[in-house]
Amino acid sequence: MSKPVILQVGPYPDWDQMPIDAAFDAKRLFEASDKAAFLQEHGPQVRAIATLDVFEGEPALDARFLDLDNVLLQPHHASGTIETRKAMGRLLRDNLTAHFAGEALPTPVL
Repeated sequence: MSKPVILQVGPYPDWDQMPIDAAFDAKRLFEASDKAAFLQEHGPQVRAIATLDVFEGEPALDARFLDLDNVLLQPHHASGTIETRKAMGRLLRDNLTAHFAGEALPTPVL
């Protein structure tokens, strides 16, 4: 069985990247020199987008993302401790895994 294809917008630390790579086919947009060509090639396969962002009052949040079925928004992924960052990465993976299994998300964004 093939892994779900996700679009990875930015880098993750190794402790998050390794489990992401094990569970998903992560297409790394941030590594592409020609992002438009990259999206044209991989976009039709993408079933979810993994990104790090802040939501409340964040100018980068485009409200159109909230209406897309293939977008999973995750709360801000910044903290001061490795333990907290690892827990946040686990939460991202748990949300993606639940999404692709058709289960309720542990932390849905409404």
